[in-house]
Amino acid sequence: MRQYTHDSLIFHPQKYADPNLIVEVTPRQAGWETIHFQVRQLADQQAWSGVTDEKELAIILLSGSMDVTSSRGEWQNIGGRVNVFSGLPEALYLPRRTEFKASAPSDCTFAAAWASASQDHDPQLICASQVKTEIRGGGHATRQINSIIPPGFPCDRLVVVEVYTPGGNWSSYPPHKHDVHTPAPDGSLAEADLDELYYYQIDRPEGYALQRLYTGDNSPLQQAGKPFDCALVAHTHDVVIVPEGYHPVSSPVGYTTYYLNVLAGSAQSLAASDDPDFAWVKNDMGAKDSRLPIYPVNSL
Repeated sequence: MRQYTHDSLIFHPQKYADPNLIVEVTPRQAGWETIHFQVRQLADQQAWSGVTDEKELAIILLSGSMDVTSSRGEWQNIGGRVNVFSGLPEALYLPRRTEFKASAPSDCTFAAAWASASQDHDPQLICASQVKTEIRGGGHATRQINSIIPPGFPCDRLVVVEVYTPGGNWSSYPPHKHDVHTPAPDGSLAEADLDELYYYQIDRPEGYALQRLYTGDNSPLQQAGKPFDCALVAHTHDVVIVPEGYHPVSSPVGYTTYYLNVLAGSAQSLAASDDPDFAWVKNDMGAKDSRLPIYPVNSL
């Protein structure tokens, strides 16, 4: 197991050789073999192309729209929302060994998430009308979940969701983990071993979110035989990686925190285990926060 530090768990936007690349996390940088992640921008009439090789790819429109041509099909005018705080997402799933070219009829920003795959699935456009929304939790742990590529989606490993946390609220709460593949007695999955990342945007430029990442006594992420524990400050376009451990998020009062979760690992699943010290909170959360959903949605 790689020895992680505070600084190795958070990735900031920087100046890359490719001026359209905003932030990137490679498997080598993350210390895992699963997820490769980028956030990119394209100006009007610009294009981005590539091939998926032995990976499956999800392209999630954060703002604006794009057209995609590929060896597996063509799709026009994907996306369309002004920004992540204005409406539901659209996305495109592409399987292994697909050549593609994404072009921008107008300015757009999008996330690209690859995961190593061993199976082929059909390409699929995920329209806003297909995205199921859930208002989860209650009280100061109420948040909005947009399921883009949920468990059960016809792909190999990827899971992709969006989460909105109003100011003063917590999400990924009570703290949970998914770092050990654990079958349940009934044959279902009690916990999957998943790598995960959080890509952040905050609704005001000076805003930030706080994310704690910590482990229990038996976690592989222990450092020098001791549990790992750190707090990370995330701003817009920052990416926090979660290779192991519990990882709750707090949104400061006055700001709405958005994050895009990408997960991949031992199963196409979100099976997780709550921190037993905090699991009781689920029984005492209170009424759902009336500030959610933050925009009109299709289903609740």
